[in-house]
Amino acid sequence: MLIQIVAVGKLKEKYLMDGIAEYVKRMTPYAKLQIVEVAEEKAPERLSAAEEALVKQREGERLLAAIKSDDTHVIALAIEGEPWSSEELARHIAGLGTYGTSQLAFVIGGSLGLSEAVLQRAARRLSFGRITLPHQLMRLVLAEQVYRAYKIMRGEPYHK
Repeated sequence: MLIQIVAVGKLKEKYLMDGIAEYVKRMTPYAKLQIVEVAEEKAPERLSAAEEALVKQREGERLLAAIKSDDTHVIALAIEGEPWSSEELARHIAGLGTYGTSQLAFVIGGSLGLSEAVLQRAARRLSFGRITLPHQLMRLVLAEQVYRAYKIMRGEPYHK
């Protein structure tokens, strides 16, 4: 399976890049994990509601363009999404594979979140809780959870 983490913005922090690279490497026996970055829209610190909507729309267009194909199963990371456990994430990914899905994309928005178009494209919305995490850190957390899901699916030691 090809699993993409499609995210707004470019990682700059070495510790995050190193952590994500480690999980991409660990995933090689199970599936291909690919990180896809799209440009963050330049915006002033304070925005009107209309300006916020425009930023999310432009970033959303870039996110949607980066998704491999129409056959890709899309999961949007959104604070209002479903709070899955690691085991539930593993069951969901395993179910996709069972029913022939070969491409999965997790989508992480920028600091303003995801556009309505991205949310509508998503088959599911996943939440890692009601706390706010920097979208760059969320990539590392998600990469670890995808790896953990594969370890759970295979019954291999790692998950406790």
